[in-house]
Amino acid sequence: MKKKYLYIAFGLLTLGISACSKEEAVFEEPYPKGKDPLGIKIDPSQTPQPAAGLPGTVVSIAGTGMLEYRDNLVVMFNGEPAEIVEVNESGLKAKVPDFASTGITSVAVDDMIVFGPEFTVTGRIRVDPTFRVTAGTNGIVERVVDMPDGKKIVVGHFTNYDNKGVVRPLNRIVRTFSDGTYDPSFRTGSGANGFLTSFLPFGNKYVITGRFSGYGQRTENISNITLLNTNGTIDTMGIHTFRRPDQTDTIKYFPSFNGGTDGYIDEVYEQDGKLIVTGNFRYYISRRYDEPNLYETRDTVILDSVEARQIIRLNADGSLDKSFRFSGDKTFQGGNGGIGTYMHQQGTLAGKILVRGEFTTFDGQPAGYITRLNPDGTIDPDFKSGSGANYYIRSATYNEQMEKYVIAGPFKSYDGTPAVGIAVLNKDGTIDPSFKARTLEGGHAYYAEMLNDGLIVVSGLFTKYDGVTRNGFMVLNPDGSLAPGYNATGAFGGFMSDIVETKTEDNKRALLLMGDFYRFDNEEVNNFIRVVLE
Repeated sequence: MKKKYLYIAFGLLTLGISACSKEEAVFEEPYPKGKDPLGIKIDPSQTPQPAAGLPGTVVSIAGTGMLEYRDNLVVMFNGEPAEIVEVNESGLKAKVPDFASTGITSVAVDDMIVFGPEFTVTGRIRVDPTFRVTAGTNGIVERVVDMPDGKKIVVGHFTNYDNKGVVRPLNRIVRTFSDGTYDPSFRTGSGANGFLTSFLPFGNKYVITGRFSGYGQRTENISNITLLNTNGTIDTMGIHTFRRPDQTDTIKYFPSFNGGTDGYIDEVYEQDGKLIVTGNFRYYISRRYDEPNLYETRDTVILDSVEARQIIRLNADGSLDKSFRFSGDKTFQGGNGGIGTYMHQQGTLAGKILVRGEFTTFDGQPAGYITRLNPDGTIDPDFKSGSGANYYIRSATYNEQMEKYVIAGPFKSYDGTPAVGIAVLNKDGTIDPSFKARTLEGGHAYYAEMLNDGLIVVSGLFTKYDGVTRNGFMVLNPDGSLAPGYNATGAFGGFMSDIVETKTEDNKRALLLMGDFYRFDNEEVNNFIRVVLE
């Protein structure tokens, strides 16, 4: 019986093989055929004529195969459609559009695109050739502070500045001359062992803050803030540490600033000889050096902590001032999310502190990601933010001359008024209706700041603004429209942390741009540049 089934199976297999030999199976292709090539050829390495120019300049782009498509041809400069002046067998001529920016040219017919050479659009912003920091930094630049002698202090996350830290790392702090060149006379030693966020001249000393536990030869007993001497060395004090009667009396040296926090400090401000410290911390920390602990009998350090959230005031020696944002021995609540701050230094708002971030309540009161404090640390009722933003605020800056705030982030409204990603506020916290943000595409604004003439510089991850290609960087008029002439720069890549209005070495108007970015105007840069504003 088994043999019978075996013969039948063999016979069927033989028939199958025979059938396959007579006629091969035919299958349809799994993917449809692509469209036939246009036949347009452009050599991207062949420079256009001219290679650079202002909007309105007529540019010749060499190529073949375009003449037959002249009625459907679209020419673009970095994504912006241009007026075609002429199409012939050897190429085309097109007029640079008003809001074109430096980048690749392209030719399109329907949904087919052929890329051409790069064209440089001449605008009113360019990298400053008198700024000598050609290599930038190898990490984020957080802050640049102008000093009375014309020099600058630069702090951040870097360990190399303009390639001067190759042999000996320049850890997170350097002093420079006005043209950006490194000043080796600032004796920082091994610098900070963690990142720095802020620098403040304080009396005849300097204060540095961030997230670090050691500086120079002092590799411990620092909690995110310390004092420096004006030459860059850490300020220390000698302590007679605890000893038993049978032990030799010794003096050990510790950081003179005895205070700090359990989390990183973002900002530090001076107020009447004291320090306002802000960040995302929960506890104030101090140390005792002259008492024994349970395990050692000499040279011990006892750590004390007090709950004190996000915004505290310290005395000049680092001790906690409980008259600020404390009720008895209990700290104010602060925000229910992360914060950033700006403290007013002059005018009618001097001493007040703007607080923005990721919180919806502050000190137990509703707050739409923004509020303001009086100089004594209490909530300022004169700040009329209403319901605030409908989502978190990534940055908030203030121009003292214009008396305006600019906020930026992924929000869509402010106090019920449409405000897509950028808003200008009056000094009382109400929205300025004369500024209207246009549509952002491809992302949102991360940083925005108003200059002293009312122009607003914005950076982020967006690709278009008001339908115009702006790759991460733009300059707006006070009404929110793109400022003509200031938006010709090519692609920007990364994040900006701060802007300083300054001058070039030949006394032209300029901006110091700093942060965590690797490209500006389509060129490679490293976190720190100066640009000229014409």
